Amino acid sequence: MLRAATALLAAPLLLAALTCCGAQAAAKEEGFTVPAGVQKQYEVLAEELAEKGKTVESGDWTVNLITEAAEPWFDEHATHFRAPEAGETHHIEIIPTETSTGRIVPEVPITVEVVDAQGKVVQEMELKFYYSTFYHYANNFTVPEAGTYTLRATLGVPTFNRHGEESETPALAKGATVEFKDVELTKE
Repeated sequence: MLRAATALLAAPLLLAALTCCGAQAAAKEEGFTVPAGVQKQYEVLAEELAEKGKTVESGDWTVNLITEAAEPWFDEHATHFRAPEAGETHHIEIIPTETSTGRIVPEVPITVEVVDAQGKVVQEMELKFYYSTFYHYANNFTVPEAGTYTLRATLGVPTFNRHGEESETPALAKGATVEFKDVELTKE
């Protein structure tokens, strides 16, 4: 799994690394450098995936999962701070990327189901898009007890327009449903 995550992020990270080395001068001469924030986004994502993540590929999609303790965020257009609510145990993050480019995909409707060992969905939630060190979709979940679960992520078709020719098939024209098996969700 680590190899898949590393391969997924290799191209953007390689480009970012090149802009920090001898290629930086050449890139500047051509008028292009990878901004530090973009470079940092992919570095932190790769680190978090290696430490506590999982990756599954499905068609045009590479879907990454990170689970953490419930987290706070700003909502209502960044005007209201929301602390984790009582009972929320986990912050489940999905980072959908386009397999062919490694780019994080915006405007994707995503739903995650937490499925117990008996196949029962113990919670289902729509995810929200988050600005953070790296863009991701997430929500806080209430997992009834520590244990091993399957997390099922359903990605809809992104709502953005696409450039192309009439004879072409648009990029990311289909959603995907993927499962992350044997996800250990402990009380943190």
